[in-house]
Amino acid sequence: MYKRLIRPILFLFAPETIHAIIFLKMKFWFNVPGVRYFVKKHYSVSHPKLRRKIFGLEFENPVGLAAGFDKNASLYNELSALGFGFIEIGTLTPVPQPGNPKPRSFRLPKDKALINRMGFNNDGLEDAVKRLRKNNSGIIIGGNIGKNKVTPNEDAILDYEKGFITLFDVVDYFVVNVSSPNTPNLRELQEKEPLTKLLMHLMQLNGSEEKPKPILLKIAPDLTDDQLNDIIDIVIETRIDGVIATNTTISREGLITESSKIEEIGAGGLSGAPLRIRSTEVIRYLKERSNNAFSVIGVGGIMSPEDAIEKIEAGADLIQLFTGFIYEGPDLIKQINKELIKREL
Repeated sequence: MYKRLIRPILFLFAPETIHAIIFLKMKFWFNVPGVRYFVKKHYSVSHPKLRRKIFGLEFENPVGLAAGFDKNASLYNELSALGFGFIEIGTLTPVPQPGNPKPRSFRLPKDKALINRMGFNNDGLEDAVKRLRKNNSGIIIGGNIGKNKVTPNEDAILDYEKGFITLFDVVDYFVVNVSSPNTPNLRELQEKEPLTKLLMHLMQLNGSEEKPKPILLKIAPDLTDDQLNDIIDIVIETRIDGVIATNTTISREGLITESSKIEEIGAGGLSGAPLRIRSTEVIRYLKERSNNAFSVIGVGGIMSPEDAIEKIEAGADLIQLFTGFIYEGPDLIKQINKELIKREL
């Protein structure tokens, strides 16, 4: 029903416009008595074979919602009823920022893809904390943290420290985002020296807490093998808990959408089906090259249960949806979980 009836209507609107409308509608309908119960009953799949214990956390199932959808932690309670095993909020920066000029989000229906150059638009840490303190969903929440656009890279460590300290009591794990292509010079922080310094600092902060939280690193799909080798060395050296592979790509290779439209859209990170193969390659490389030394959350181009299986067989301990959730709807979560039970994965 979603693909035949609902999605054609949603796709009549600009991506950001319909995103805001959906948030308002879901807030309204979930306040109607009984709606949450029936939605959860329809979409949730519970089975012992789905449960995972990864980096010390107990996941009801391995299918999560990637960062970027609920940036400001304003809809996680409602989204948790759709069958997700965990939800990642953010990317959040210390102070609010508007992001890049609009339009900044574009659909490529022929490719089942999106291009975005949002630029970490968010309401800031403090607003998110207020909402997260009202968390009664019981779902695992990840906090994706970044730096403000105006913060120079030499001071970036202070922004990530602020994100870590501010969110510590209201999230279950952290994701350090240095891989978005939409904040100028951000990806330079993926280089070995600055990244090691940043992660070491966060691990030092984490170690001073009575109950440390898992810390993961989100990386770009555009890294070379040498850079991936550096990532492996850094993860092992700093002893963070794992990697999220991968963020969006700056590549436009293999798209069917007319090149004139791609040129008109311009810069931004590409997500969706065209990213599937590369993100799976990165997952497999990290797992095999490191001898399974750390956990990996796989994200990028999961548009079907088969795509999810591919990621898990490549070594992903958990997976996340974003573009697939937009194109395929919430039934995709249920379908993946049922297939995982069937295949005993």
